[in-house]
Formats: sequence, structure tokens, C-alpha cells
Amino acid sequence: MVWIFIQLLRVYNTDLESVDAEMRRKAKTVNFGIIYGITAHGLSQRINIPRKEAKAIIEEYFKQYAGVKAFMDQSVEQVREKGYAETLMGRRRYLRDIHSKNHTVRSFAERNAINTPIQGSAADMIKLAMIAVQAEMKKRELRSKMILQVHDELIFDVYKPELEELDDLVKTYMSQAMPGLSVPIIVEAGQGANWLEAH
Repeated sequence: MVWIFIQLLRVYNTDLESVDAEMRRKAKTVNFGIIYGITAHGLSQRINIPRKEAKAIIEEYFKQYAGVKAFMDQSVEQVREKGYAETLMGRRRYLRDIHSKNHTVRSFAERNAINTPIQGSAADMIKLAMIAVQAEMKKRELRSKMILQVHDELIFDVYKPELEELDDLVKTYMSQAMPGLSVPIIVEAGQGANWLEAH
């Protein structure tokens, strides 16, 4: 996402030290929006920039990250051949509308062909992490409780004397939830009296 930050820094005419939470949010919008097929019009509305600038960001993104475009095209083509998309764990999502003559219906299936290997694999990973973390907490007879999962986050009600131990445990088991990946999984933890403070 470095290039997106640089592009947004240029848009906002600022330096890296001045990047704030709102700019990070917009960078994520660019990154995920492009992967899921956002148009220049849609991107311009989401991050409040001129359509021409949004179009340039999308075009430059695919120049900089040609592998991303190749992955997207390959994902759609595989679904056209097999009839389903697949997560890294082998979970399938059947997308029969990939051959629809209706452009809107077909486009939705194409976006899901790209989305499933990414978001579906992330969902598999967090579920595996939850199972492993809960099993280890039970084994150690911890008093803390795992209370909620939100996308790629796990939320705990922590017994204060267990805070450091649970922090280490969760980071370890979440980062190792899906072994064999070629990229490291970075796990960050926050703490506070509530979820908002923990961010």
C-alpha cells in the first residue's frame, strides 16, 4: 500500500509524517476498491477527489502492481472454467452467474470471483485462530473470555493479571493460524476500557 500512500500524499500535498487516520482510511478504500472493481466515478465519490484523478490512480495502480491485475483476471477465468471460486483452505463458492448475459449480474459474479479467495481465506484464517486461541485459553485455565469477532479482529474481556500472557498467546496463535503462507502475518493488539479505546 506504499504507492497508494504516496499517491494520496500527492493528492493532499502533504508529507508522510502528516498521514492521519482519515488518510489511511482513504488509502484502504483505494486499495480494496480497486481490487473489487471500483470505477473511477465510484472512487472519486468515496474519497472525494475529481473523477480524472481517481481514473489516474486506478490506471497507475495497475501499472505499479501488474501482479494484482493478473491475479484478478486469473481468478475470474478460473471461475469461468470451474464454476466456483475457492479459498486457500479449499472452501468453495459456486458462481453460476459468471456466464450471465446480463452485464450487472455477471459483474457481480466476477467481483465475487476475486473477493472469495481473499476475503474467504481471511475468514478461514480468523476462524482457525479463534479455535486455536480458545483451546489454548482453556488449556491454561485462563479467566479471560473471548467475546466477539469483528472481521479480522478478536475482542476479549481480559482479567487484568492475564493481560500480558493473553497478549502473547493471541499474537502467537493468530499469526500462525494458517501455516505455509509466503508472507508474514502481522498481529497488532490494543487495550482499553472499551473497544473504541483499544483502537
